[in-house]
Amino acid sequence: MSDANELVETVREALRVVIDPEIGFNIVDLGLVYDIAVEDGGIARVAMTTTTRGCPATDYLRDGVGAAAQSVNGVHRADVRLTYDPPWTPDMMSAVAKEYLGFGQ
Repeated sequence: MSDANELVETVREALRVVIDPEIGFNIVDLGLVYDIAVEDGGIARVAMTTTTRGCPATDYLRDGVGAAAQSVNGVHRADVRLTYDPPWTPDMMSAVAKEYLGFGQ
């Protein structure tokens, strides 16, 4: 695995500390993080969504993602982009999140 890929995975793990306050689970396993890239110079670019447009926790989540990404050694700045394309669905959740929330039981 290259250093860039390792840094992306480290950022992904750091984002697990960001908990959706309405659902009570981390945004990575909820499927809210669509893409992570780390460019030369330590700029982490994160594309994310919320479960619904107009989510009252949008600013909280975006700020949390930025802070968590910047906490990673080697990341000097985080650029967090919010998107609704594609729209989030529960199918995007990991098996761990689905089990936690009682989906498919």
